[in-house]
Amino acid sequence: MANPKKQKTHAATHKGRAHLALKKVTLTKCPKCGKMRKPHTVCTFCGTYKGREVLKIKTKAAATTKTAKTAKK
Repeated sequence: MANPKKQKTHAATHKGRAHLALKKVTLTKCPKCGKMRKPHTVCTFCGTYKGREVLKIKTKAAATTKTAKTAKK
């Protein structure tokens, strides 16, 4: 394997890692529900993308009634 001819200084090491820092996540408002979401992705709250419904999201009330019915059986 290849070995470096000279030892890399601490400053050079840190400069090489400058691009590895975490970056802020950019968020945009969903035009339908107003929740924050990543740009160019489906809104996980209402399931819309570019004004169209892409995902069918179960409402919290419907999910609790469905689990309550299965628990009674």
